[in-house]
Amino acid sequence: MSEGKKIYIETYGCQMNLADSEIVLGIMKKHGYTLTDDISKADVILVNTCSVREHAEQRVIGRLSSFLRYKRKKPDLVVGVLGCMAERLKRRLIDEENLADIVVGPDEYRKLPQLVNDAFAGNKGIAVKLSKVETYDDITPLRTDGISAWITVMRGCDKFCTFCVVPFTRGRERSRPLESIVKEVEMLSAQGYREVTLLGQNVNSYRDGNYDFADLLSAVAQIDRNMRIRFTTSHPKDMSDKLIRTIAEHSNICNYIHLPVQSGSDRILQLMNRTYDRKHYLDLVRKIREMIPGVSLSTDIIAGFPTETEDDHKMTLSLLEEVRFDGAFMFKYSPREGTKAYEMGDDVPDDVKVRRLNEIIELQQKISYEINQGMIGSEVEVLVEGESKRSSDQWMGRTDTNKVVVFPKVDEVKPGDYIIVRIKKATSATLFGDIVKILHEKNNPENIPTSVN
Repeated sequence: MSEGKKIYIETYGCQMNLADSEIVLGIMKKHGYTLTDDISKADVILVNTCSVREHAEQRVIGRLSSFLRYKRKKPDLVVGVLGCMAERLKRRLIDEENLADIVVGPDEYRKLPQLVNDAFAGNKGIAVKLSKVETYDDITPLRTDGISAWITVMRGCDKFCTFCVVPFTRGRERSRPLESIVKEVEMLSAQGYREVTLLGQNVNSYRDGNYDFADLLSAVAQIDRNMRIRFTTSHPKDMSDKLIRTIAEHSNICNYIHLPVQSGSDRILQLMNRTYDRKHYLDLVRKIREMIPGVSLSTDIIAGFPTETEDDHKMTLSLLEEVRFDGAFMFKYSPREGTKAYEMGDDVPDDVKVRRLNEIIELQQKISYEINQGMIGSEVEVLVEGESKRSSDQWMGRTDTNKVVVFPKVDEVKPGDYIIVRIKKATSATLFGDIVKILHEKNNPENIPTSVN
């Protein structure tokens, strides 16, 4: 029934959702489905969703409503909702608003082919049970980008931050076997991938018997020295000296750490159940910078958490000034039903949240701009990713510190090459420069660079 049918997928939210979509496509390919990027030709439309903030859910509901026009043209079209939002809003999506034919949670993707077949026969289906063991470690993801790959090394979270729905939508922590991850990275290396990002809600909690995340990171880094290794996300409470040393010891583990702080106020951190205080976080930042010279740090910030005062807000601003992050993901607080914070009420007025968020954004953009201005005149190694979004005459890539670099196209350079770029201009978000050397491989001592005039 599935042979030759086309599947279209849209993904919202984090990198873990992108990785999950590739797992879903891997499963569906085994059952005869082919991927299409033309929604009008699809027999199955899948939307992989995010529930972290209300705005993300409203966007998806609006998008699902827009699919009704395709349904009118093709009555047997199957629309499916996957991921965190599927688990949270299952009955609303199928029964109340009739926006989906199937709803499948993050731990039930193996059932997707059967659920889709049932939907073709006119039967709607829900599968949202959370698992204590599912890691999809035997599934080969269907990847469409030949430069960078994501690998989910663990699923779920046991932290239960009071604002977060993840433990309820993705379940408890469980890790993939180290050996299976190593084999997948070896396969990606053989296929010519240049960068792998290891994913988990809290990668620092990774465990496979006696192996911890530092052991996994070290094992992966040794597979291919020309492959960059990234990871996200780290919880500040669990970042060990061993892990920091491992990053410092391997030249192909990127000098970039995303370290969510959420607030600069100890009172708010306690209400969030973050399990660390401001001093612990600042001490950790100092240790990281001492052990990994030139490291780039980014973070997450929530503005307007329940009961947050102006003094709490000012503590967050002062932490930004003290740490001087290279970048940050900044949001106003969004109450999520079922979390502990939801029970605290949403007492900070929206206009106050917006004002505080804008102050945080303005300060962080100023800091990012100053940091990037300081890079003008320097030479940085860049992995070429593809064309710049703004001009087909320019390439874009990233430094190992995760900074976006834009530079003119030259015939000798292609995506997947390593190059050296001299920075001549910078904004808060982007570096601009000219190619001075083409390395092709990473800048190891044995490479013989080619100069570009």
